[in-house]
Amino acid sequence: MTDSLFTPLSLRGTDIPNRVMLSPMCQYSAPEGYATDWHKVHLGSRAVGGAGVVMTEATAVSPAGRISRQDLGIWSDDHADALRDTVAFVRDRGSVPGIQLAHAGRKASTRPPWDGSTPIQPDSGGWEVLAPSATPYPHPEGEPVPTERTTKADIDRVVEQFRLAAERARDVGFEIAEVHAAHGYLLHEFLSPVTNDRDDEYGGTFKNRARLACEVTEAVREVWPDNQPVFVRISATDWLPDRQSWDLDDSARLAPLLADAGADLIDVSSGGIHPDQQVPESGPGYQVPYAERVKEATDAAVGAVGGITTPQQADQLIRNDRADLAIVGREHLRNPYFTLEAAHELGVDVEWPKQYERGQFD
Repeated sequence: MTDSLFTPLSLRGTDIPNRVMLSPMCQYSAPEGYATDWHKVHLGSRAVGGAGVVMTEATAVSPAGRISRQDLGIWSDDHADALRDTVAFVRDRGSVPGIQLAHAGRKASTRPPWDGSTPIQPDSGGWEVLAPSATPYPHPEGEPVPTERTTKADIDRVVEQFRLAAERARDVGFEIAEVHAAHGYLLHEFLSPVTNDRDDEYGGTFKNRARLACEVTEAVREVWPDNQPVFVRISATDWLPDRQSWDLDDSARLAPLLADAGADLIDVSSGGIHPDQQVPESGPGYQVPYAERVKEATDAAVGAVGGITTPQQADQLIRNDRADLAIVGREHLRNPYFTLEAAHELGVDVEWPKQYERGQFD
């Protein structure tokens, strides 16, 4: 039988009720990294709306790994406990709760978007940031934050921070851990020659540049339950065609390495490494071909994200075997009940929350 948007997906024995995932989207609403009622409502409403996977925003594994001071964090047990009730609510609604574990690297220490996303210097309340090389992110506005080249001790510490964050996430009930290796953040910075000019075991060759992403994936997999999946989000291309950069061929080579390291699904996004990126017109499903290429290169499942806005589009993505999961971002911001409406439009009978049954479509 042909899979469709409402065919359950089983990964390592974890049953996802449908193929819709809430894409991780930063909310910049976590004072000093702590989840608030905003997160319970934001994530909980998408679970009420029927999404098969409800994924948190990028959740920092250390204070220095935050994009902004308002980023969600999980670098302590107290931070994890602040998420416990939200996780329980998502699970009670029948969705699978996931957490994206992240380190912002050289893109850290900035203000939230509504304050301009401008850099905050260490002497003004920001912090010094880590990167593969001592080259700061060239913010279009504002002086870049000084960037420290990571030492081997720094790298080992980062791997351990991801491991400990995964343990905390596991202990409060998350069922999927996603490693964030995309969008110009630390792990992507090691992958891309645009940001990695190292000459040690973490730089130079493709294998060396991929080493940290694989080590982090292995560390998360080691502490994650055997019957629950690990995802990895990657940027399929840097969108920098006029210079040596990370491209789709590299991503196709990386995917099986990540699978060998313990990734059960590759979440395929793109871009974010440099403000000079040349993004093509972002029409419907504009990144789906990237997911399709990665899917051809690995036995791991693959998720597609970017410009997925209609039930028919998401359904065809699965029916045509271009991806295994439709990852919906901005449309979920516009419509928390995307999945329930998709079931109606596609003629699929799904269970509605009892509290909302009176609003079901005739």
